[in-house]
Amino acid sequence: MISSEKRRTNWPGISHSPSALARDPVVGQGGSITYLGIDVGTSGTRALAIDSVGKIVASGSEEHEAFRSPRPGWAEQDPRDWWRACGLAVRKALATANVSADRIACVGFSGQMHGAVLLDPDDEVVRSAIIWCDQRSEAQSKELSDSFGRDGLIQLTCNPPLTNFTLTKLLWVRETEPNNWSRVAHVMLPKDYVRFRLTGERAIDVADASGTLMLDVANRRWSAEVLHKTEIDQRLLPTLYESSQVCGKVSAAGAEATGLRVGTPVVAGAGDQAAGAVGMGIARAGAVSAIIGTSGVVFAATDRPALDPQGRLHTFCHAIPGRWHVMGVTQAAGLSLRWFRDRFGFAAQNARDPYDILADEASAAPAGSEGALWLPYLMGERTPHLDPNARAALLGLTASHTRGHLIRAVMEGVAYSLKDTFTIFGEMRIPVTSIRLGGGGARSPLWRQIQADVYAHEVEIVAAEEGAAYGAAILAGVGAGAWNSVDEACDSVVRVASRIAPNAEASKTMQSSYATYRKIYPALRRVFE
Repeated sequence: MISSEKRRTNWPGISHSPSALARDPVVGQGGSITYLGIDVGTSGTRALAIDSVGKIVASGSEEHEAFRSPRPGWAEQDPRDWWRACGLAVRKALATANVSADRIACVGFSGQMHGAVLLDPDDEVVRSAIIWCDQRSEAQSKELSDSFGRDGLIQLTCNPPLTNFTLTKLLWVRETEPNNWSRVAHVMLPKDYVRFRLTGERAIDVADASGTLMLDVANRRWSAEVLHKTEIDQRLLPTLYESSQVCGKVSAAGAEATGLRVGTPVVAGAGDQAAGAVGMGIARAGAVSAIIGTSGVVFAATDRPALDPQGRLHTFCHAIPGRWHVMGVTQAAGLSLRWFRDRFGFAAQNARDPYDILADEASAAPAGSEGALWLPYLMGERTPHLDPNARAALLGLTASHTRGHLIRAVMEGVAYSLKDTFTIFGEMRIPVTSIRLGGGGARSPLWRQIQADVYAHEVEIVAAEEGAAYGAAILAGVGAGAWNSVDEACDSVVRVASRIAPNAEASKTMQSSYATYRKIYPALRRVFE
């Protein structure tokens, strides 16, 4: 579904170049006890160590081989390459900061969600992993909908059948590659395979397991009904843990590959979205994050498994015992601005970041872009429409509109799309007490203000938005006893650097424009069917 590619990069967070992955700066040094977070992303693995006050003391990254796409809509990676990258990233972090492995008290993991790693009885990889963005299992998604009834599956797992989820990938392999399926003895998600190679233990956290479509999310256990009806043997699946629970220790083979100390405790960790939310302090009910990267995600912590009967939002377990989260997704958030940049260009100015140049142009246009509107459906849309056939549109144009108007309209359209999730939150009575911005979009002062105006709510920027690896390190610290709970850890280490209040006049204009925006998709849907 959503990759964990949240690396430091230019502010829209929409380009994750290999070189950017390889040049993570070391923020500090020291000999104190530290906690290591490892994030197994799509384009690379990042290792990051923090101390007991949350300061980053070591950081290292290693690229992955590019994912393969044997056919249109397919996406595969070799799990063994993730393990190679993990070893190198950890060694880089230890070496560049001169941090001794003896000072690492615990290790936590995060990673790309939904992937299907298949192992044989000898723990050898059966086939390349089918990863989160793969779309080949549309037929299997329809089979699940027909078999359970879409509403029935939502009641069992809190989520509708989608091609992104792990279960549909397993069914595809079983139906189309029976020889491969006959060899499968174990099924894992990406980060859990890497942790298995580090520890020898087969484990998964409930947050990441929520994205398999095999978890009873409300009760934080594998769904006996789903497994029975789909004839998936539960013995194929790893043991479930809460995210900060210790689930293994670094083995001799793991230590040899990474440089870590044999016996170092390892916690279960979390999928990239839940871990990233922990890293931003999105822990208690009412706390919400709005992330603009390539895609856009609005993530709300809840104290109950809030269920959208229409399946427009994902409802997953949070990385905190007794907590859940709901999440809406915009497929082409920062991607919309990158698309505009790549297709319509910009005038180079003294090697300035091209996105800063675009923002300067957009700043000259007024709030609401004088009626210009952007529908950011370049890749279909997830929330709220669940429509792979939705298409982008730029409309409301007049002869007086400038390039700046159009750039601003793109930025506003992405914010309107994210506001759709907030609108559903209102329908579901999910509280929103604070909104923290993240991703590359949060590095743009203009996009920050646009979001505050569109959401009609003050927004916050945290002091260090380090992504999922940081959250994984926090979970490791909790597992090691540095903090008594994830809540305590977030209160201790996550700090708000600035707050942006909505501009009353601009926000009023934005609410009117949003009402118009909401009418566009229904009007155009038949055109694109």
